[in-house]
Amino acid sequence: MNELAIFLLKALVDKPEEVELSHSEDNGTLRLKARISAGDKGKIIGKNGKVIKALRAIVSAGASKQGKKVFLDIE
Repeated sequence: MNELAIFLLKALVDKPEEVELSHSEDNGTLRLKARISAGDKGKIIGKNGKVIKALRAIVSAGASKQGKKVFLDIE
């Protein structure tokens, strides 16, 4: 899931070298925390949160195939 999230985030931002992703796993639940540059936060969130919702849906779909639950947060 980390690779998928990093790939998607780097594809959407202007400064892909500043994308950092940390993760923690607890009882089959994976929590991803993405750190991006301040200028790119608007692109990742999108209008009315549509982009971040789509990213979360894609990552969750990939995780469900592995029987896991994923939460994606932007710091």
